[in-house]
Amino acid sequence: MAAVLVGAAAAPARASGPPAAPRDAPAAVTAVEVPPGVTAGVAVFDRQTGTFTEQLNPRLRFRSASVVKLLIALDHLWNRGPDHTLPADDRARLDAMLRASDDASASFYWAQNGGGAIVDRMVARLGLADTAGPPAGYPGYWGYTALSAADTVRIYRHLLDSAPAPVRTLVMGDLRQSARCGTDGFDQRFGIPASFERPWAVKQGWSGFGDSGNCSDLTAPTATTAADVDLTQRALHTTGTVGTGDRSIVAVFTLHPTSTSFGAAYTALGRLVRSLNVPGGVRPAGTWFGTWGSDVRVRADTNTSSTVLTRLPAGVEVLVRCQKQGRRVEVPPYVNDWWAYLPLYGGYLTNIYVRSPENRLPDVPLC
Repeated sequence: MAAVLVGAAAAPARASGPPAAPRDAPAAVTAVEVPPGVTAGVAVFDRQTGTFTEQLNPRLRFRSASVVKLLIALDHLWNRGPDHTLPADDRARLDAMLRASDDASASFYWAQNGGGAIVDRMVARLGLADTAGPPAGYPGYWGYTALSAADTVRIYRHLLDSAPAPVRTLVMGDLRQSARCGTDGFDQRFGIPASFERPWAVKQGWSGFGDSGNCSDLTAPTATTAADVDLTQRALHTTGTVGTGDRSIVAVFTLHPTSTSFGAAYTALGRLVRSLNVPGGVRPAGTWFGTWGSDVRVRADTNTSSTVLTRLPAGVEVLVRCQKQGRRVEVPPYVNDWWAYLPLYGGYLTNIYVRSPENRLPDVPLC
């Protein structure tokens, strides 16, 4: 079997213990805008100053959904030797798990490496305070692992400051190449990627949205709260780094009422993330608008025969950079020949599906 190096040649040994506690971390920051009905845990850590710029319920425990894939990957790569060599198929599996949030890959490692013992090992190795494996009765559900925003910052600090260079290269490289859609076909561009220009690196998590946007990593019976972690409400999380040199670590965990659509949760999380003080983050230019309709297509050009780049979650809010006239579209009783350019997707959306009283969007420049 061919072998693939995780990254470049291994760097000299580095400290593998938990990162030091940040300096002067405030207990809370009230500037965070949490939409009504949303429960949030937030931590933003500025690596340049060694301080938190935002914290809100940083130690509140959430079911991790796919964010636990960071721990699954780190555990699998632990103690691999000086060059961290991986078989080619193993490397491909890790890439799929981290870039496209592939659930089959996560389940493979979970079974191969001891299930909940993975979490126990990583808690001890990284000094995690709030993390715990799935509750009793759910041993196979890795997405039910309990995780907090504070512990997630610690995980990223280990990756960036303590992990061997080949491990950092593999994991952070994959997170920088996060796919627009997961292997289940659903949109991963919420939160950090929607709110900041590159460079960023992300590991997203979502759970409980059924066919409307769930990653299917948590296909389990509806459960009540177990081990103080809510397994019932819909979960949407965005975590990663923002800015040149991975200046800021951002961890935002959210829970939404069970009636919330994926698009509505996507929008609420985006508004929360845009309210944060994230040093090094550059906000994309444009204006945010609501949309309506389902299975709405974003196309490569301003006509209905051009390539479909993606489909929007129903009712999601979108960033419009500019607009121009194109092919006339009719969705009775509406008719419109204006198209909005969405920089997040690199394509156009007919203005018919943009919530605005006029065909031409107000205060949006021409492309």
